[in-house]
Amino acid sequence: MTDRSMKMSRKTSETDIEISLDIDGNGKSDVSTGIDFFDHMLDSFARHGFFDLDIKAKGDVKVDDHHTVEDVGILLGETFAGAIGDKKGIKRMSHAIIPMDDALATVAVDISGRSYSVLNFEFKNAKVGDLSTENVEHFFESFANSARININAKVDGENDHHKIESLFKAFARALKDALRIEHDIIPSTKGVL
Repeated sequence: MTDRSMKMSRKTSETDIEISLDIDGNGKSDVSTGIDFFDHMLDSFARHGFFDLDIKAKGDVKVDDHHTVEDVGILLGETFAGAIGDKKGIKRMSHAIIPMDDALATVAVDISGRSYSVLNFEFKNAKVGDLSTENVEHFFESFANSARININAKVDGENDHHKIESLFKAFARALKDALRIEHDIIPSTKGVL
């Protein structure tokens, strides 16, 4: 198997981020974004996808959490795209359905080389911990656009914490399965992804 790991950084006037990712890891993570609940979700994502993930992000969180969540989503998507490489042999498409108490998340992904996201979720509260719930959708959109993948996700439930966490877990499981090496060809009628 080829090495599917990548390190990337991104620095703007609003954020300074470094990410190290190993797709074929053991679920170890060291995440620090300045947004505690977001750190918890990214840690859950790493553990349930068995990705080794280090994220160090400094952002203008005194303004709000938007720029940090957006830029982490952008860079994490770019890092995944880089680590995947030519996509030779990957399963490409997968889905996961994950319950968490009252919540049920369904996430389907296609590592297609085309970015698109269909996200169906609503939250009762403006924040869970220090994460603005409106930025959950923004994270997935940013990831899909920069990784050039399709994400179709929905969640139902009563508790916003459970809903968000089940989304991140389902995303991790679907992505991990879609990245599984099954053969030695590019899984596309076009011959490229």
